[in-house]
Amino acid sequence: MEYIREQKTAPTFTDRMRARFKGILDFWGNFFNRLGLTPNTMTYLGLIGNIIGAVFIAQGQMTIGGILVLITGAFDALDGTMARLRGMAGQFGAFVDSVADRYSELVIFAGLLYYFHTQGDSRSTLLVYAAAGGS
Repeated sequence: MEYIREQKTAPTFTDRMRARFKGILDFWGNFFNRLGLTPNTMTYLGLIGNIIGAVFIAQGQMTIGGILVLITGAFDALDGTMARLRGMAGQFGAFVDSVADRYSELVIFAGLLYYFHTQGDSRSTLLVYAAAGGS
């Protein structure tokens, strides 16, 4: 009988960053857990924040839109941390998080596309299309 050894993969950039910032993530994860927020609520808040940020970006308010996208990007790391701290980490939550991440990317790219298109900036419009296609 042939046995297959379990292969270990190298840690990803995300894995290394989560390890480096574990203390901060755990602190904020516990804080939001004590407030009664669920990991999925954080996922949805992150998506809503990205939608609002994308609207600002589409209107040409890049600084406000960018700050909103950066702030709500932290929610993406916190939802998984909160689930782990609660002992709730599972496939459904990971699926919801993954789908919300794709929609977040979509609305941000859409905001950028709208802005650059309405400005008549063909080069930037094409670059955003290329970035969206590669994500």
